[in-house]
Amino acid sequence: MFGHHHPRCGTRGSRSFGPFNVEWSFDAPRGPRGGGYGGGRGRRMFDGGELRLVLLRLIADEPRHGYELIKAVEELTGGAYAPSPGTVYPTLTMLGEMGLTREQASDDTRKRFEVTPEGAMHLEENREQVEELIARLQAVGARRERADKAPIRRAMGNLRVALGHRLEKGEFSDDTLHDIAALIDEVAQKIERLR
Repeated sequence: MFGHHHPRCGTRGSRSFGPFNVEWSFDAPRGPRGGGYGGGRGRRMFDGGELRLVLLRLIADEPRHGYELIKAVEELTGGAYAPSPGTVYPTLTMLGEMGLTREQASDDTRKRFEVTPEGAMHLEENREQVEELIARLQAVGARRERADKAPIRRAMGNLRVALGHRLEKGEFSDDTLHDIAALIDEVAQKIERLR
């Protein structure tokens, strides 16, 4: 089971993972008190053997090499988080030493890894935790997506408020109203052309 002790990995719930720690690797959007997601920069994405389970799950989904695993995690989080090579490659070595993965035979110079029957059993034994970890990564991606849209929502709100106040006061002539409408139409056309 996941909680058993292994000579080169931390125990369940520990704050370190073997000889290294897994840290957030992005500047999270700041909340009203200046903190980012769950406390801001420096909060660990994974503790203990959690990254090991995530990588094992991704390898079980599809044989991959180290860079592909980094990109897969990054895609799950919408680009908000990517584990460093200095974290991923030692974890891959550990997975192999534990007999959970093996190198796939390939003509490619890069090592692709596949899950072993023992690895598949390990995932099944820890299925609930694995699903929670994947959900955590996807939640980070969802927060990132909402944060990315926030400036646009703010700008649209500013435009609506500014126009509303001025129109209520009746400060615009008919010519000025036509000029404002032309400006908004021009911006809309430029947005449609953006790629």
